Amino acid sequence: MQYNKLLEEIFREIKPIIGQGKVADYIPALANVDPRKFGMSISTVKGINFSTGDVDEKFSIQSISKVFTLTLAFSKLGEEIWSRVGREPSGNAFNSLIQLEYEQGIPRNPFINAGAIVITDILISLLDDPYTELLDYIRLLSGSKNIRYDEKVAQSERENGFTNAALVNFLKSHDNIKNDVEKVLDVYFHHCSITMTTNELSKSFLYLSNHGSIPNSDHRVLTKSQAKRINALMLTCGTYDEAGDFAYLVGMPGKSGVGGGIAAIIPNELSVAVWSPTLNKKGNSLAGTKALELLTTKTGLSIF
Repeated sequence: MQYNKLLEEIFREIKPIIGQGKVADYIPALANVDPRKFGMSISTVKGINFSTGDVDEKFSIQSISKVFTLTLAFSKLGEEIWSRVGREPSGNAFNSLIQLEYEQGIPRNPFINAGAIVITDILISLLDDPYTELLDYIRLLSGSKNIRYDEKVAQSERENGFTNAALVNFLKSHDNIKNDVEKVLDVYFHHCSITMTTNELSKSFLYLSNHGSIPNSDHRVLTKSQAKRINALMLTCGTYDEAGDFAYLVGMPGKSGVGGGIAAIIPNELSVAVWSPTLNKKGNSLAGTKALELLTTKTGLSIF
């Protein structure tokens, strides 16, 4: 497969829509990101990488980090985590308080904000130093030591994260948060603030393409069964209340973030990361979603 040629072709085709949509300006630190940026990277399980566009520029991965926190918690606690968070698509906005109230403090899945906050709370209980250990974990997955928190983004989210504060307090009232709510919020905002390039992000998802094992290494992150389950959750819940459309158009398990990134995988083949900061009405990258649709359409690769 001539992925370099294919990526350039995709880039040319989507140029007219790059910049359409809206950046996530409700997080002030993200409001000034150049809406014309675009990067796309493919990493194969055989260890070959392809890319086009602004692939060496760091961006805020935001909710994509929820895949890493879920992976770490799942690897340590196993099926026990599902006593505190569900596995069903939300059908509602990713920060819905109404749904959480209706379901009496058990979040619908680990990728909506409430669910990711519960997973964060689990990690705080499991790890001696969640800040350092989580960064080290993502560095391991990506093969890059240059993964950092963006303290300005974390601070911006902390100063404006009133809905997330409401969610964590509601969860606490239902005894589904075990640690101090301020600590939970701070760790949550920090892992959402992590910055990566599309090259780093695509490599970091290869373990999910490779049945839980980092390719070309002896490091197993998850069992094959656990990797299958996280891929299933990404397909059904990874793009919030647009998961059905994303599966229909793209045909890959994927996870989006309001920083404009999307990471997705094809089992046994590849992982791909795309970044375009402007979002559609559901909070997913507008041009990024189209680029992934073109990728599976042009290659014939999908999980279906």
